[in-house]
Amino acid sequence: MTKTQLTKQQMDISIPEEFALRDEVRWLKSEDIRLFRLLRESMNKIEPAYVATYPPSECGIATFTKDVVTSIAKYTPFSKPTVVAIRREHEIEPYERIVRFQIFKENRSSYLDAAKFLNESNVDIVSVQHEYGIFGGEDGEYVLDLLGALEKPAVITLHTVLQRPSPNQKRIVQEMVQLCEVAIVMVRTGRQIMLDVYGADPAKVTVIPHGVPNVHRVSAQSVKRALGMADKAIISTFGLINRGKGIEYVIMAMPKILEKHPNAVYLVLGETHPGVRSYEGESYRNMLTETINRLGIEQSVRFNNRFLSLDELVRYLCATDVYVTPYLNKDQIVSGTLAYALGCGKAIVSTPYLYAEEVLADGRGILVDFESPESIADSIIRILDDPKLKESLETAAYRYGRRAAWFNVAVDYLGLFHKVLNRRRLAEQLSKVRA
Repeated sequence: MTKTQLTKQQMDISIPEEFALRDEVRWLKSEDIRLFRLLRESMNKIEPAYVATYPPSECGIATFTKDVVTSIAKYTPFSKPTVVAIRREHEIEPYERIVRFQIFKENRSSYLDAAKFLNESNVDIVSVQHEYGIFGGEDGEYVLDLLGALEKPAVITLHTVLQRPSPNQKRIVQEMVQLCEVAIVMVRTGRQIMLDVYGADPAKVTVIPHGVPNVHRVSAQSVKRALGMADKAIISTFGLINRGKGIEYVIMAMPKILEKHPNAVYLVLGETHPGVRSYEGESYRNMLTETINRLGIEQSVRFNNRFLSLDELVRYLCATDVYVTPYLNKDQIVSGTLAYALGCGKAIVSTPYLYAEEVLADGRGILVDFESPESIADSIIRILDDPKLKESLETAAYRYGRRAAWFNVAVDYLGLFHKVLNRRRLAEQLSKVRA
């Protein structure tokens, strides 16, 4: 078999249609809304807007935002959400119709235009997804222009909470919290960092977990058969690929794993991060391929170099025996991929970054040393050798994931929205009385 044929085989992993999720939102038509006017007036009196990247943009924040919007919409059938999407000016994105305004990332006046649009709209509350890299300016500081000009109440979800921020990064977070009604973090550790490092008011920081798909546990063997991998012990990692993922350490662990479990295969699922690809091309993925060839394990590591749909991700996870997040950044406070693995009830091996330390506590996963193929191999072998341990990890993970299912997370967001709006209305009433 030639190297070209081998590469094609490594990347050619198809997904059977019968495992697709059916979880879309069907919007009410205008005649339905007229018919149920009384019901509309008595419930769901909230019009949220969301500021973030949004699909088809290929990034974790965009996926997260789509999930938040879709999940909340199921509880608010008489409201259509408004999305203000952030994109690069030279890009053309075929957005859904709910994207009603676009911010050009590096165009500072665009942020003020977006605030004006929201202020003049029927929107009640604005939910902003924050990651330094998705906004323009130094450390994404243009987001402060938007929040400073916004007259509607805003809540902000922090996808990165740095323990050792630069002075400018710290200033931006402190000003965002000041300008917003509430800041949302996804784990208790993140909230404590906000209090200790940023001096945030405890009353303004709350925890809402990262949502996960509503997945019913299915037999991994049945999905493996559909994938044509019924005889394999599947290890997997998914997400946008970059050097911080530590995938090379799992690849280097594979020879030891294969000595004990020669049927093991490692699936690396997802394309190179578009931002990474723009400045270094596929150099990291090429390095991974060279490592595979050097170790002679070409048959035991497979790639799917695409931005995978939610259906595809869930199907791969359902087929997985051990899910691995070998990330290198100790300070990482969120991982959507790890959250999804929990939601699917997987046995998980992870390096001890902050998010993993918290969500994998109490028997929900196994933590391994950073940059340690030996530690990774030993833990994966331990799970594959011990069906009772594997079942225990899967059950604990799935139980935790049910609490974080998107339908529960949507209730948390809606409850927070209503609390903020009620507090704002009360303040306005008191102001009128005093006047």
